[in-house]
Amino acid sequence: MVEVTENAVSKVKSLLEAENKPGFGLRIAVQGGGCSGFQYGLTFEDTAKPDDEVLEFNGLKVFVDATSRPYLNGTTVDYVDSLQGSGFKISNPNSSGSCGCGESFSV
Repeated sequence: MVEVTENAVSKVKSLLEAENKPGFGLRIAVQGGGCSGFQYGLTFEDTAKPDDEVLEFNGLKVFVDATSRPYLNGTTVDYVDSLQGSGFKISNPNSSGSCGCGESFSV
């Protein structure tokens, strides 16, 4: 389904701590929009919705809704910190292309 690397888990946990959101998890979603048709959404969530698949990575809950699941199958979420910049990197084998800014993708 979805894989979240240890770097990403650590970063999300530190962000949740900084925002004083104990018990929250990470929602990974695919939404319509952007120049290529779809974009990713990463948000903090405290409870699962009825159609969510709940995954757990080193104590971090990750929520994926039923609509996003087919688009995210095989996806890896990582956190990269380099001279070129820092941020979450999403590698999706279902994506057939992305826009120039890298914020959206097509399938």
